[in-house]
Amino acid sequence: MKEFASSSPSIGSATGVTLSGNPAVLNAEEYGSAPSSQGRTGFPKASGQSLSYWLQQVRSDPLLDHRTTEQLPEQADTVIVGSGISGTLIAKHHLETWPERSVVVLEAREFCSGATGRNAGHCKPDQWRHFAKFEKAYGHEQAIQIMNNEAATWRALVSYVKENNVDCDLWVGDTYDVPLDDDVAKIAKECFERYRDLGGKVDHIKVTHDPVKAARISRIKNAKACYSWNASTLQPWKLTAHIMRENLKNGVNLQTYTLAKSIAADSSGSRKWLVNTDRGDVACDTVVHATNAYSAALEPSLKGVITPKPHICNKVVPPRAMSGSKAIQNSYGVLLPDGGLFSINPRCTADGVVMFGGSNSGQKQLDRWVEDHPEHCINDGLARIESITECVREFVENNLEGWKEAEIGPGEGFDYSWSGIIGLSADGVPFVGELPGKPGQFICAGHHGHGMARIFTAAPGLVKVMNGEPWEETGLPEVYKMTPERLKRLRSATEEAPKVAIV
Repeated sequence: MKEFASSSPSIGSATGVTLSGNPAVLNAEEYGSAPSSQGRTGFPKASGQSLSYWLQQVRSDPLLDHRTTEQLPEQADTVIVGSGISGTLIAKHHLETWPERSVVVLEAREFCSGATGRNAGHCKPDQWRHFAKFEKAYGHEQAIQIMNNEAATWRALVSYVKENNVDCDLWVGDTYDVPLDDDVAKIAKECFERYRDLGGKVDHIKVTHDPVKAARISRIKNAKACYSWNASTLQPWKLTAHIMRENLKNGVNLQTYTLAKSIAADSSGSRKWLVNTDRGDVACDTVVHATNAYSAALEPSLKGVITPKPHICNKVVPPRAMSGSKAIQNSYGVLLPDGGLFSINPRCTADGVVMFGGSNSGQKQLDRWVEDHPEHCINDGLARIESITECVREFVENNLEGWKEAEIGPGEGFDYSWSGIIGLSADGVPFVGELPGKPGQFICAGHHGHGMARIFTAAPGLVKVMNGEPWEETGLPEVYKMTPERLKRLRSATEEAPKVAIV
């Protein structure tokens, strides 16, 4: 069994894994999130955002601009900043824990118009691929805990949707991780076997190393192997809206188009904190930061610790030759030789549109442009980025049987793309817990482009922390915990995290 090189425990944001002497890189992140320049941040873009496909579908929904009360409440027991899946789920579990306490949810723009409403609609628990990265950073026990937590998160999300009959286009089925290159396949095999040998759960993963069989199973012509397990796709805005509507029935006050600008001690003494917004102040005893990529704009101690980065999702309408009984029926993580990845979500239970997320050479071009123009770090007004669409088109034509020859009629093909903002964590894992030095202020953010596979356990876990329960009761990996030591270490780090972990 191949040994892993030693590494500082503070480094967890490597985006890929490589073997010594092997030129390829195995992608270790669902979104291929690369470390970025430290210190850039910003508030949500005030206007001109691109509309994701999910937001296009709900333009007549009154929840988009809902304000429970015409005036902003002057005080509340708890203020939650952010109305995505984090803030909305935290509000739900807060109500269940303290039904007598008042809760105000602040949203800078439309309801759920940040990362949750802009992602690729994939809830895919990583069950082995980034184990190597996290083992180097945190040891194999914590790395296995991270894998187990992602599986638990997926189960919690699916259970909630089914038990509550949520109309959100949920699909449950086999997801495939498919390396397209012999070298990547070799790294993948090493990583998978090490995970298995160190006690990782793999009984639910079907593995095919025969390229011919892998191509037949996955329908990816150039597949070199195939790893298969259960995952889901869904309409994320509709899921979040369902939860928020229940919150509203139970007393939550939602205030959209209300930008939280700063938080200070309440000098009047009536409450602990004063949340300053563009519509006035709200005094409260508890604040929850659920703004993910925008966290450092509101809380300066997080500058360089949580960093925003725009990412592109492509919507593709399959041609008739790839529709009906020939439609794609599985989701994918396609592993490219250079460490890139295509995250593919076909809406099998809905309209059959296929979403392409992930990282490719076009996305890397955009990353470099943002590095040179950091004012665009929060620009979710980007749309139809041709360099990224061209990479998707090239992949589809070269790897999906029948696509290149198919006639593309009006209304079919590479229809639209939009941007969403990822909240990169400096050590690659989210921050859950109380903000150091800020008693009564809590955070659930920094999901590193992988929030759908973490938040359904991270949000209720945070509420347990808020309730004074020991960390062990959250069921979350220890490395997710926000501590003074972790924050100090990350703020004082002078070396940029490596882009690959050498195994």
